[in-house]
Amino acid sequence: MVQAPLLDEPARDALRHATAALDTAERGGQAIAISQAMAHVAACYRHLNALASAEACYERALRWGRHAGAMDQVVDLLCELSDTIVRLAQAQDAQRAGGGRAARERARDHAFEAPTLAGRVADPGWEATVLLRISDVLDRCGDRDDAVQLQTRALRLMSGGPGNSGHDPNQLPGLGRLADG
Repeated sequence: MVQAPLLDEPARDALRHATAALDTAERGGQAIAISQAMAHVAACYRHLNALASAEACYERALRWGRHAGAMDQVVDLLCELSDTIVRLAQAQDAQRAGGGRAARERARDHAFEAPTLAGRVADPGWEATVLLRISDVLDRCGDRDDAVQLQTRALRLMSGGPGNSGHDPNQLPGLGRLADG
């Protein structure tokens, strides 16, 4: 069994407000607004450590984001969803050795999709950030080689390689953490 949600009244209040905003968005019927509201609900669940509920909400937000054709939102949701699922896998592993295997596979599936879509986001500079976020998820899944490849790709983008976005690699905290390990 996964760790019980924290009894954090401010976080529960935030969840109540987020679900009310979701109700409003659903009444409005705009896919992007529903996706964003559902992502906020998911983040509230994650803050409460209700990781399975957070995963389900991020999945729903992702479906709405895809429906809206909001590529930036979809890529961000893939990052958030992957991170949430890998946290769930770690919690399941802590309770039973190997218990998080299925969750890790789901995290990988979403994590591998994000970099393929990252080149299509509105802000080309954001691609490197996405690559680094996903490399961290893959590293926590045990996919060290894939994580390092994504870091290398991010470094190339930031340092003037093909598709350079003009970012300074020295501005990213922890860059090279995996590559140096």
